[in-house]
Amino acid sequence: MSTFILGISAQYHDSAATLLRDGEVIAAANEERFSRLKHDPSLPIRASRWCLEEAGITMDDVDYVVFYEKPLRKFERLLIQQLLHFPKSFKAFRRSSMVWLTDKLWVRNALVKHLEVHPDKILWSEHHLSHAASVFYGSDLEEAAVLTVDGVGEWATTGLWKAGPDGIKPIFQVNFPESIGLVYSAFTAFLGFRVNNGEYKVMGMAAYGDPVFEDEVLKVIRPNEDGSFSVDMKYLSYHYSATDSYTKAFEDLFGEPRFPGTTFDPATPEGKRFADVAASIQKVTEDCLVGLANRLHHETQLDHLCMAGGVALNSVANTAILARTPFKSLTVHPAAGDAGGSLGAALWAWNEVLGKDRNPPVTRPGLGEAWSHERVQEMLSDLKISAVDVGDKVTDMAAQDIADGKVIGWVQGGFEWGPRALGHRSILANPRDPDMQDRVNAKVKFRERFRPFAPSVLAGHESRYFEIPEGSHQPVRWMLMVVPVLDDQKAIMPSITHVDGTARIHVVEQDANPRYHKLLEALGEKTGHPIVLNTSFNLKGEPIVSSPVYALATFMRCDIDVLYIDSFRIDKAKMRGLDRVS
Repeated sequence: MSTFILGISAQYHDSAATLLRDGEVIAAANEERFSRLKHDPSLPIRASRWCLEEAGITMDDVDYVVFYEKPLRKFERLLIQQLLHFPKSFKAFRRSSMVWLTDKLWVRNALVKHLEVHPDKILWSEHHLSHAASVFYGSDLEEAAVLTVDGVGEWATTGLWKAGPDGIKPIFQVNFPESIGLVYSAFTAFLGFRVNNGEYKVMGMAAYGDPVFEDEVLKVIRPNEDGSFSVDMKYLSYHYSATDSYTKAFEDLFGEPRFPGTTFDPATPEGKRFADVAASIQKVTEDCLVGLANRLHHETQLDHLCMAGGVALNSVANTAILARTPFKSLTVHPAAGDAGGSLGAALWAWNEVLGKDRNPPVTRPGLGEAWSHERVQEMLSDLKISAVDVGDKVTDMAAQDIADGKVIGWVQGGFEWGPRALGHRSILANPRDPDMQDRVNAKVKFRERFRPFAPSVLAGHESRYFEIPEGSHQPVRWMLMVVPVLDDQKAIMPSITHVDGTARIHVVEQDANPRYHKLLEALGEKTGHPIVLNTSFNLKGEPIVSSPVYALATFMRCDIDVLYIDSFRIDKAKMRGLDRVS
């Protein structure tokens, strides 16, 4: 009889559920894909129920439900910190007490009520241990050094671990309030972006600036000689405020903050200042992470580094870590933030609580809900959508549309695990069109014009376009590393080349996504270039589309020319009574 373990992460941001069958991941999904609330933090009831449906089981068949952290220990940290900073923390104390005493402390009760799980089946992991387990047990490595870095878990904000056949063992940790993730988020807020949503925008903005504020940033956060880091809390307020993350002293260092929603123009003095601040915090963050990784290598003397936690999604920093440390390879969890904690909690239980044999590595991105061909056909018929079933020609026709300059929506199989669109819920376009970046930003995604786009490239051809670091085999297959575009390709591939001459690449292998791989092969045959501009299928402020229904709704609201759902082709120009959006 099979053993089923359901992992749960929730309450902060990006809640998710993951289901294991005999240690193998068979379903994983963020709650936001069902609720349509971006970064939804609520208990993943919908995602959990879908996981059970996908496996064809009920909760009675589940052996364990594992929560990714210990809520009581987290509440202890909140109480202690807010009492230490009273009365400044009064508003935060009042808000957090109401939330925790009425909701967050009672996870066990909520799981029992909403999922109908017996309380004896519920286990509790630890936040950073769940991160560490997600990436190590999700890999095929026999042993590795593990670095986990995020905002904060229960108390830890950073963890150094040694993982091997005898489990994952802690080496060193940094506790709240010193936090690389929360400091980076403070700069995110200062630069006019939403915390826990806009950190990647800071990373993109940094390419337009120079680190001229490095000395000022080093007053806020500084790497130490022993590989740790120090934070001067007089510049920050996240440890006692419910609404603000930085203080007046912070503004005295960096000037007036950017008002959210204002146009960013690096050609103006004000825009250049913001870009320089972004470049400065990016550089210091990289230096702190490199210091931690070097200490971890000194402690473990291992060749392979695994990373998880939200900061591990900083793909520019990932490149720096591989380049500036002795590690020979880097592995990053594809859902490195809190969503991945659901997988880590389940894998921790399988490997360390039950002591079972190592599980298979996670290699497929499409672990979410898929729609059958018949179900898609029924939906299109019910909605009276004019669509053509092109059958086996789907990849050839999609490649021709891209070659002809069309922007296409691509909905195939199950939706992706993690924050990146990896060829299951993607918007695709010609990377050689110099106007494509502006068009997709302005008329398809409705987002900031400075934002770069990623390329998907056929495995085996990546070195033709990019400078690929040794040891990056895993992160480049999950779009988790930024690399230089080769000099002779920058002018050829303008729409995927960022202002600093780099790209966050996605290398597509056949076994991970056969249909997407075939599309790139067809595109290569037609154009000579098996590479495509790939961005997530969503509009600004919305989660990536999960179902064909949401894909259709998004398609109708933006400047996508053609939509492919399974083998069905929907041409906007030919839809009855609909003019092409321009």
